[in-house]
Amino acid sequence: MAYTIEGNSGRWEVVVGLEVHAQVISNAKLFSGAATAFGAAPNSQVSLVDAAFPGMLPVLNGECVAQAVRTGLGLNAEIHLHSRFDRKNYFYADLPSGYQISQYEHPIVGKGVIEIELADGSTRQIGVTRLHLEQDAGKSLHDQHPTKTFVDLNRSGVALMEIVSEPDIRSPEEAGAYVRKLRSILRYLGTCDGNMEEGSLRADVNVSVRKAGEAYRTRCEIKNVNSIRFVMQAVEVEALRQIKVWEDGGEVVQETRLFDSARGTTRPMRSKEDAHDYRYFPDPDLRPLVLDPAWVESLRAALPELPDAKRARFIGDFGLSPYDAGVLVAEQSTASYFETVAAGRDAKLAANWVTGDLFAALNRKSVTIEGSPVTPAALGALLDLIGNKTINGKIAKQVFDEMVETGAAPDAIVQARGLRQVVDTSAIDAAVDAVIAANPDKAAEYRSGKDKLFGFFVGQVMKAMAGKGNPALVNDAVKSKLG
Repeated sequence: MAYTIEGNSGRWEVVVGLEVHAQVISNAKLFSGAATAFGAAPNSQVSLVDAAFPGMLPVLNGECVAQAVRTGLGLNAEIHLHSRFDRKNYFYADLPSGYQISQYEHPIVGKGVIEIELADGSTRQIGVTRLHLEQDAGKSLHDQHPTKTFVDLNRSGVALMEIVSEPDIRSPEEAGAYVRKLRSILRYLGTCDGNMEEGSLRADVNVSVRKAGEAYRTRCEIKNVNSIRFVMQAVEVEALRQIKVWEDGGEVVQETRLFDSARGTTRPMRSKEDAHDYRYFPDPDLRPLVLDPAWVESLRAALPELPDAKRARFIGDFGLSPYDAGVLVAEQSTASYFETVAAGRDAKLAANWVTGDLFAALNRKSVTIEGSPVTPAALGALLDLIGNKTINGKIAKQVFDEMVETGAAPDAIVQARGLRQVVDTSAIDAAVDAVIAANPDKAAEYRSGKDKLFGFFVGQVMKAMAGKGNPALVNDAVKSKLG
């Protein structure tokens, strides 16, 4: 069933479009040679161009153009061989020139599509309107002095890709899935690191509501939302606010708002400008951008395998469920780790260990998979010990826990702790005989038809053997002895 919100006057549909600002991975800014490293001392990475000194001319960074084209190709979008940079005029204290060099009528990338996967297993296609290149503004710091605002221009001129979706999103879940998928694609491509905490990926969330079958109503923009969870919350609280306004007989005003995550509300920031308010005109210092079709095709040929293709391959080649495949391909590093573990082994077992025990351990230690204390080769070696019946699954979990804490190899742990699985049938028979002898009443009950006691005997035998008995052989022996 489609997501709707119940109001006093009936059900309302939510309409969402996202403008995602993705900071381009590049060693230099879009129009200057200044560095782009995060965390540098304030105003230590500012060229005369970034500071808008008179007479300074922008010079386009070719790598930023290549990164935008790669992203467009990854979004199955049209690459425009002819595009243009415009001046977008507005005043910010941290925008020294009084205008932003951006693209408007002639962006470098046109229409594309992103497929999102939802929790119920369904998928949806979300349209991409365009991707354009633009320079970022600086940063105003309001908490450094009680009466003054400080300005840091390190970010001024850093290349951004603004990726604009069609208003195809219909729920908070879809909004979250869209940002999550877009972030994954950008990280696979190496065009943006997707670090929302550092501000290198942030979203403007456009929300409106309507009754079923109506035309679009007035939208509001929630500015600079910097986490997927906050994007989802902002959609919900802004939709509820607008529904109340309409149902109380008011009119929603087109405006830019801010999301207050502490209070779970949105609040007005400024009236929302339309395109004509920015007085766009072609930048006189920059020639139109013309791309060589052969160069674009060379970028296409060098693209990595992207999440959708990898997910389909994991389902087809490894027999994974769509859900497990989706979890494993969300991050390129996770997919690579899994493929190393699964090579020549039971892929479903490998997936269970990676998404279960490994993820739990990484969570517990607050580390990423790149910093995992258990290498993929070591986890693969642990699965080999299960496969060749050196240890059973229960013992494997104990070994894994020690691998996480010490980094030791699994076979060394098994050897040092004497954890090899017992496959000697005479030893297993002896343990079964001892358990039956110690529980004659329960043996009699089992033989009289209480089949559920079978599990009790298996458990007691495994306990007596310190968990080292081969489960299949223990089951066979118990069944034979009690039969």
